[in-house]
Amino acid sequence: MLTGWRKTVSRFFIVPQRVVLSIMGFLALVNAYTMRITLSVAITEMVVRVNNTEHEDNTCPDFGDEGSGSGSTHSGTYEWNQELQGVILSSFYWGYAITHLPGGLLAEKFGGKYTLGLGILSTAIFTLLTPICVEWGGSTSLIVLRVLMGLGEGTTFPALSSLLAAWIPLKERSKLGSLVFGGGQVGTILGTLISGLLLQNFPGWSSVFYFFGGLALLWVVIFMFICYSDPESHPFITDKEKDFLKKELGQLERDKTLPPTPWKAILTSVPMMALVCAQIGHDWGFYVMVTDLPKYMADVLRFSISENGLYSSLPYLLMWIVSISTGFLSDFLIVRNYLSITNARKVFTAVAAIGPAIFIIAASYAECNRMVVVVMFIFSMGFMGTFYPGMKVNPLDLSPNYAGTLMAITNGIGAITGILSPYIVGVMTPNSSLTEWRAVFWISFAIFVSTTVVYVLWASGEVQPWNYPPETSIENGRNKSDEPSEEQPKSMIQHPLQSNIKLKD
Repeated sequence: MLTGWRKTVSRFFIVPQRVVLSIMGFLALVNAYTMRITLSVAITEMVVRVNNTEHEDNTCPDFGDEGSGSGSTHSGTYEWNQELQGVILSSFYWGYAITHLPGGLLAEKFGGKYTLGLGILSTAIFTLLTPICVEWGGSTSLIVLRVLMGLGEGTTFPALSSLLAAWIPLKERSKLGSLVFGGGQVGTILGTLISGLLLQNFPGWSSVFYFFGGLALLWVVIFMFICYSDPESHPFITDKEKDFLKKELGQLERDKTLPPTPWKAILTSVPMMALVCAQIGHDWGFYVMVTDLPKYMADVLRFSISENGLYSSLPYLLMWIVSISTGFLSDFLIVRNYLSITNARKVFTAVAAIGPAIFIIAASYAECNRMVVVVMFIFSMGFMGTFYPGMKVNPLDLSPNYAGTLMAITNGIGAITGILSPYIVGVMTPNSSLTEWRAVFWISFAIFVSTTVVYVLWASGEVQPWNYPPETSIENGRNKSDEPSEEQPKSMIQHPLQSNIKLKD
């Protein structure tokens, strides 16, 4: 009777459940990034703005815009210097880096649904508590709270990787993976744009935290009702889609225990270390932009708060468009055999590093030409969007069985740059001068280029031998039945996606 009821309900789901999961995963990152980024905008209104008139040869003039420069209605009350602001903005990543690995292991053992849902829930609660904590304990309590937020959000990417590995076939991986991971850009767009509007039109700065924390709570409720960790446990999936995923993914019955994670093989894998390098390069540039671009717009270019929100969001709009479009392009090139998976990952990753490296340097030499600087930043982040069909989905290529763990390692190490970059920027820009910021951008250029060279030389898009549990009958990383036929390229072979999954007949 229950089975019949589920089949009846499943008929009303026109959209495939893997697409529903991808959309909810996209919205998960939207909420995660709005909650993460909103402080970067709000802090420009919370603090007393730096007086840089003593360094006029290295600063931009007051352009005379309403609400900008010295004529700003800016009414910050906290006297936090640039170094302390760097500590506050980086404190989120102290906790964020810690919970990546536990989050990946929990997602692989228990499924990604609850790991992801509980992580977003805790981040939402701490976001809602932010105004109270700042009023009660100032910068110290804010730092502690941001660390706790990071602990909750650190499980997001590992849990999403585990969910994608259980739901998304290889031939849809680039486009649906880019859709999901593109939520980070949309979240940054909405976080900066809406924060600017809220700060401009509502008294005080607390409204942004209540708004985005409330939206995240709503997402948690919906997600828990309609999404599941794998197709087999989903009560409303159609038989047609379940059979399709079973054929494509080789699925689907979970054991109670996981085989031991092959730590030594993972940590000594050359393609894995190349992926870590690419993640470091991407995250350094991305976190410099995400955490400090609003400060650059306010303190150097002297945009008003509403203009700041608008112009700080535009680069991420192009980044999102590029990430989605190149996701489809990557799948097309792979399926048509124009590029192997390995070469596709390398090409898109290289474009996503060299492009931003060039344009951020160009922005620094545009000096006070505000519109040219904004255009340079827009192009810089636009090129960065090709990271998503590049190295961002690479953990699923290397080891579908341990995708959550690989994502945890790469994102966790990359998150260390989120700790370092805002603090280093704060130390290097005490006067918010053009020459100070130019040095920051040259450091980013060097990191982009050096990490890309490593990735292009040693990355791989092939499933690694250590992907397979030792108790399987697969030898040398491939079952005999998986040998490629003339019609099936070697790079497109499908493999079981969970290390704790037995193949069903």
